[in-house]
Amino acid sequence: MPNLSWSHLNHLQIGRYAEYYAKMELTTYGFYVFTSEVDDHGVDFVMKNSKGHFFEVQVKAARTKTTSYVFAPKSKFDVHNEYMLLALVLLDEDKIPMMYLVPAHAWKSENNLFKNRDFEGRKSEPEWGLNISKKNLPLLDEYRVERQGIILYNT
Repeated sequence: MPNLSWSHLNHLQIGRYAEYYAKMELTTYGFYVFTSEVDDHGVDFVMKNSKGHFFEVQVKAARTKTTSYVFAPKSKFDVHNEYMLLALVLLDEDKIPMMYLVPAHAWKSENNLFKNRDFEGRKSEPEWGLNISKKNLPLLDEYRVERQGIILYNT
């Protein structure tokens, strides 16, 4: 039985676990997963589907115990790239992780979940964010890996 206690892990451990989990989960859907040694362009890994299309994947993790916010800098996450995805791994204590595959173009329609932040006149870089809360979880449902994995595999 796997250890499903996430509370004792630090931020780096959670991120590393989520990245490995995403790779393994997508492999079970039939994708070929290719890992890069350096993540300097905001791409954690690349995957190939059954039609030979390659997708760039950025992985983010969050614990569901509290409201969370994850983001990708606009300089490294192109919402106009139809082959760019955000793999979100949500960790709920004592439960198997939930994974979502969100196409980058989803941020073109801002709502309570999808955020477009430019931070004009501030130090922070512009970013695309996900406002994760119990209220917003139903908005994520269509992006569950069980649904998106099958669609993207055959795209």
